[in-house]
Amino acid sequence: MTPATSATSATFVRLPEQPLPFRQFIVKMHGRCNLACRYCYLYEGPDHTWRTRPAAAPPGVLDRTATRIGEHARAHGTTALSLVLHGGEPLLAGVDTLARFTTLVRDRVPDSCTVHATVQTNATQLTEQRLAVLARYGIRVGISLDGGLPAHNALRTDRAGRPSWPAASRGARLIADRFPEAYAGILTVVDPTTDPVELYESLLALRPPAIDLLLPHGNWSAPPPHGGGTDAPYGDWLCAVFDRWWGAGRRETRVRLFEACVALLFGLPAATESLGLAPFDAVVVETDGSIEQVDSLKSCYEGAAETGLDVFRHSFDEALRHPGVVARQTGAASLAARCRTCPLLSVCGGGHYAHRYRADNGFANPSVYCADLQRFIRHVADRLAGVAPVSASFEGGTP
Repeated sequence: MTPATSATSATFVRLPEQPLPFRQFIVKMHGRCNLACRYCYLYEGPDHTWRTRPAAAPPGVLDRTATRIGEHARAHGTTALSLVLHGGEPLLAGVDTLARFTTLVRDRVPDSCTVHATVQTNATQLTEQRLAVLARYGIRVGISLDGGLPAHNALRTDRAGRPSWPAASRGARLIADRFPEAYAGILTVVDPTTDPVELYESLLALRPPAIDLLLPHGNWSAPPPHGGGTDAPYGDWLCAVFDRWWGAGRRETRVRLFEACVALLFGLPAATESLGLAPFDAVVVETDGSIEQVDSLKSCYEGAAETGLDVFRHSFDEALRHPGVVARQTGAASLAARCRTCPLLSVCGGGHYAHRYRADNGFANPSVYCADLQRFIRHVADRLAGVAPVSASFEGGTP
């Protein structure tokens, strides 16, 4: 049963006068995974809608999705968009399918619109032949890993319980060695029980051009495994990695969370779901053609990402009017009162939307990582204060 106050129940939020069109289209190419990671919020969490959907997106779904993306880009004069080929494990759909679909999208958007295509993979299926095809079609490769050592990836096993690290590390090194121009980077979920500097340096050894550090998907009703209270183990971990990154003397790699925090502290725009008040601009298409909100909402409750729309009967403009999407485009107006009065508001932005959930009142709460975000943001502000003045709005006080 859907909670009374949910991602789709946002009547307290005033509709924005001009919704921001979608610029990130996350398309589920394959709805199953060849791994069985024990902590996976998608397959081990409260939402089981994946079980009723096709394993792979049929050609008709992909064809209609490409048409809808082109229609949306044309209607809004979009000059660039992000196409994320996702799963499950998207390479299970076949590399030729990924290439054909990307070509379809590029053919159906206006000539003035650039399509930046990325496949997000666990890297176990990467081979030289597959990477050659992806590179040929201008599809960059993002890799999901828990770190750069076997011990970091102990929970990332296949369905027979065998470690995925040998195949994943082989795939990561192959792209770094042979196809660096197609290497988008590595996505890692923070585990505060690991040594932060060791883990970061182990990722550097895989030579990613960028690293995304994500907090685990927890909330007030299902707290993260470590923290979710007044302590800040995730914040402390991020501070340690930031100091290593900041003190390197040169940019060894991009760390998107760190770059976003620095930009926001200087009053510059930054596009990240974890920080800031930028309007939400991503939408998901499932393997059956359902239009959904982002997968992270599935960590909250069954059906949290659903919109009731699909690419066969509805446009993406109709999805823009969905209450859950509207709530993500209103900035501070949809945040908890405590967040709206916080001196860190313009940097924190209330944190990740899914991390605000509580079963009795939905998403009108501070992030379950509030203490961690405060610790991290104030630490970065203190480091910046050594090289440039920081706005007085970030000095002292607690929300």
